[in-house]
Amino acid sequence: MTEPMMNVLDFRNSPLDRRTLRTRVPRASVDISDAISAVGPMIQDIRERGRAAVLEYTERFDHVQPDTLRVPAAALAAALEGLAPAVRSALEETITRARAVAEADVRSAVTTEFTGGGTVTTRWLPVDRVGLYVPGGLAVYPSTVVMNVVPAQAAGVPSLAIASPPQADGLPHPTVLAAAAMLGVDEVWAMGGSQAIAAFAYGFDDGEDLEPVDLITGPGNAFVAAAKASVRGVVGIDAVAGPTEIIVLADATADPRFVAADLVSQAEHDPLAASVLVTAEASLAEAVQDELRTQVAATAHTDRVRRALAGNQSGIVLVDDLDAGIAVLNAYAGEHVELMVADPQAVAARVTNGGTLFLGDHSPVALGDYCSGSNHVLPTLGTAAYSSALGVQSFLKGSQVVDYPRDALAAVAEHVTVLATEEDLPAHGTAVTVRFGGDV
Repeated sequence: MTEPMMNVLDFRNSPLDRRTLRTRVPRASVDISDAISAVGPMIQDIRERGRAAVLEYTERFDHVQPDTLRVPAAALAAALEGLAPAVRSALEETITRARAVAEADVRSAVTTEFTGGGTVTTRWLPVDRVGLYVPGGLAVYPSTVVMNVVPAQAAGVPSLAIASPPQADGLPHPTVLAAAAMLGVDEVWAMGGSQAIAAFAYGFDDGEDLEPVDLITGPGNAFVAAAKASVRGVVGIDAVAGPTEIIVLADATADPRFVAADLVSQAEHDPLAASVLVTAEASLAEAVQDELRTQVAATAHTDRVRRALAGNQSGIVLVDDLDAGIAVLNAYAGEHVELMVADPQAVAARVTNGGTLFLGDHSPVALGDYCSGSNHVLPTLGTAAYSSALGVQSFLKGSQVVDYPRDALAAVAEHVTVLATEEDLPAHGTAVTVRFGGDV
């Protein structure tokens, strides 16, 4: 018997309550506690010694000794000039679509008026300064530059800095630099890993000036995630992200070639990537296994993909019917959710947990990674049950403005004093009554 490419989990005739499903769905096991312990001393060192410490860690981990950490303007211009025309065109289209979606998401101030002319205005203000991390590692990520920069710009963030690991020449990958130049970001730093996160959080002024940021966004490995978790509170972060994941709900109408191709495309990212298929059709599950044997053997990163598909974080989940499949999707709360079913729009209305939903045969996750207009920085590890994709809102902070004239305060004065008395905070009530001639 041929060995299956993916583990099969049989959920048929099983309870569908939230507790059971959460414990049984395949999930990457991520524990960054060791990484947090490892990066803690480094972060403290960079906080105390600044640029000098960053340079030392850059030599240790990236094996380069750049003359400067900040990328010169000439290098950005040269990278853009040397960009292949087809790549430039693809990035331009990606930017155009991402900007169209981001600008449509910008929130306007809203004012609510009460008796006596009192108003409360909710306004949305951009974060002052943002550090955007673009990883290196197994691939090159100019698309991550776009996905982070475009919504920040749409939100009106006045100061943006990018950090990305240096290559052998001491500079980040030229396509990353070209993407930054295309977007008008001229502050780019040749810094990778946890040292980049620490530098963004604390800044430095020894030899070069890096102003600390208010918010750090962007994906990375376990050490980047650990560093972000460690500096959270000093600065804001988008998320502590886990390995990437896809969950596909497919019925008898699904094409097993498409299903297999999408599972492989996600597994290509990392041996820890999660690829999950949910179906009530045992024959489809077998057909997908057959397709995987062919497609995995033919793909460029065969070993990486094979390890990801065979891992405990991946699998084919057999369910009784479509309703059960939807229950599994909502319990999984996946980063990428594909609906390859007869009526994907109707099913989408019932999927309440998912970073981004991709509907039908011609909306693969790969489209969202690059050129759909959606953002590919998404919640992982089930956090889509309560968190959102990176977007304009990620770079905005809500603030409310209260403007009550005397008559408006008078209309609620008694309510304030009653509640203040109930909570045993009498000075709160006095702060209102004194405005109407009451004793202090």
